[in-house]
This record gives sequence, C-alpha cells and structure tokens, in this order.
Amino acid sequence: MATTQQTSFDIIVIGAGPAGLGFARALEGTGLEVALVETQSEEVLASPPEDGRDIALTHTSEAIMREAGMWAHIPADEIGTIRDARVLNGSSPFALHFAARKAGADYLGRIVPNHLIRRAAYEVVRGQQGISLLTESEVVDVATDTARGHVTLKDGRRLDAALIVAADSRFSATRRRMGIAADSTDFGRTVIVCEMRHELGHEDTAYECFHYDRTLAILPMYGLKSSVVVTLPTARAGEVMAMAPEAFAADIAARFDMRLGRMELVTERHAYPLVGVLARRFVANRFALIGDAAVGMHPVTAHGYNLGLSGAALLAGELRKAQSTGREIGDMAALGAYEAAHRRAVLPLYHGTNALVRLFTDDRPPARLLRDAALRLGNFLPPVKSRILRQLTHIESHARQP
Repeated sequence: MATTQQTSFDIIVIGAGPAGLGFARALEGTGLEVALVETQSEEVLASPPEDGRDIALTHTSEAIMREAGMWAHIPADEIGTIRDARVLNGSSPFALHFAARKAGADYLGRIVPNHLIRRAAYEVVRGQQGISLLTESEVVDVATDTARGHVTLKDGRRLDAALIVAADSRFSATRRRMGIAADSTDFGRTVIVCEMRHELGHEDTAYECFHYDRTLAILPMYGLKSSVVVTLPTARAGEVMAMAPEAFAADIAARFDMRLGRMELVTERHAYPLVGVLARRFVANRFALIGDAAVGMHPVTAHGYNLGLSGAALLAGELRKAQSTGREIGDMAALGAYEAAHRRAVLPLYHGTNALVRLFTDDRPPARLLRDAALRLGNFLPPVKSRILRQLTHIESHARQP
C-alpha cells in the first residue's frame, strides 16, 4: 500500500477504519485498483491509540479475520474467550444462561481490544497489491453518474472510480451527500468503557447486568482482566467519569456483587454517546454503504463490528461474482444482491436489539415483571434460547473453525 498521485481507480473507499480496511482486504487478488481515503494520518492507522473499546467477536468474524490474515497480528495474550454468558435483571433471582457446551462448541466467542483489531486490519492491507492510501485527506463532495463515481478532496484533487464505497462511521457525511436518509435512535444514554483487573478469575463468563439505573457488562479478557461497559443516562455520565479511579473501581466491584473480588482500573475511561443508525438504503447508483455507515448498532448485543466485517466480506463477494461473469463492478445487480443479503442479516438484529434495550431500560413495574418473565421463559424454552444463541454467536456454521 502506498500513497499515489493517481486519480482514477476501480473503487474508492471513504474511511480506512476496520470496515473499510476489511473490505479492501477482501478484494485481494481481484486485480482491482482501490483507493482508501482517510482523514487520519498513516501513523495513527499503523498504531491506533487505545480507545477503551473491546470487541466481542462471533465465530463468523473470527473465521473471516483468520482467512484475511488479521488474526496472526493479534497477540495471543490479548485474546479473551467467552465460554458462558449470563443475563441478569436487577435483583431478580432469574438469569438467562448461555453455555458454549450446550451449543456443541468450545466457546461462544472471542473478545479483542478494538485498537488491536484496527492495527491488524492495517497490517494485512499495508503490503497488498493495488491499494493506494490517501491519508489526511478530507472528502468535500461525492457524486455519481451513469459512467463513474466522483470524489472531490479538500485539497482540490478530484478522483473517479467505477464504484464509491462509504465506510465513514454511523454519522456518515458521504451517506448524506449521496441523499440517502437514515433512521436514527438517540437512546439518551452514554456508554463508559474501560478495562479492569480483578483478584478472582472470571471463568471465561460474560455478564450483562440490567440494573434499574444503569447497565453493567463485564466481558472476560485474557487472564485476570475484564472489559467493563457501563451504560447510563447521559445526564449522569459526567459524575461517573469524574470519579476517582479507586472510587470508580470500588463502585463497579460492589455493583457486580464482588463476584470478581476487588477490582482495579487499568486503562483510561472513555465515554461515547449511544445513537443507533440504520440507513434506509445500502446502495445507490455506483455507490454502497458498509460498516456503521450502513448500520450503527447499540452495543448491548455486541454486533457492530461483526456486522461491519460480514457486510464488507459480502459486498466484496458480490463484486467478485460480477467480475467472474464479465459484469462491471458498479453493476446494480451486484449491489442489489449485496443490499438484499445484508438487510436480511441486519434488520432482525437491529430492531431486536432496540426492542431489548427499550425493555431492559424501562424502570416501570410492568416492564420489570416482563423482564423477569422473559428471563424465565428463555431458560425453559430451549428452541427460543438456541435461536438467540445462534443469532448472537454464529456458532452453528462456524463451530469447527480452527
């Protein structure tokens, strides 16, 4: 991958985050000329800063990352394993329990720091043939016509390609410039993320604790360390971010009923607003959305990066099919096939997740009773529980991946 003065390409990808880089990697061997346009510097892409986020990966995502060569760039002592998961509802004695062995697998998923995934994605694309990287470059205009797509950069350069792909976040400016509307859900909440060390072992168990004033997720990382995700009303986020590290750690340990013993904050805390976004269309003439630009998920089901990675692989697959049959890569049939398949995967997860969040953040007594009933029924209705497990982990088709 190199910088270039070239202005004409087969594909221009706007955004060199995990989805954009993953898409570029999935095109390896196609002979396509791909430009990655990114506002950040190459130094930041090569060594992304720690941002507090840790990503729960499905079996499908792990398989894609292995095939792309990304997995080999992630240190083994930074890969956590989730073998069991429990969903708790306030002080209710009922909990929904998911166990990998019940699904015939060794584990439910992996958990890896986001900045290491970003670094691995950059590493595998860095030496790839046909990739041009335009860093510290801001897109100020995007348009397409019957023949090509056109991108104008802030420095005045004008690029063109047979296909434009936007991978520039759930707040995608490119999506808006192309006139694609998106449905947005502001949850009125903020998520605070960090990593914590603890004195007792986590037994590779992930917890989602729906307390009445906030949600606490504890995700098992390698060794005596866990990823901690606190979701609370935005109006209260400031006071939690302002807590002394020792006070914050003691509060988390107490809210988790000391299951992990004493806890210690080992990274900075990072706060992010919670806004879910679903684009009304994923494609247009010579244009496609991937990653969060297509769908930005609430993190409670941990599907954001997983959907971004699988969507990027899906689009790349459709473009390969178009190539193999002699069709142009900007062909609307290929783009339409990508949109149809990706929406089938996205819609139930997006709307199901939002419904789950509304149910478990409603503090009114009827909602509390309904949550208890849902947890009890989930455990006593194996078909329902198995379907949820397959949706969350993709174990069914990838349980035997190496």
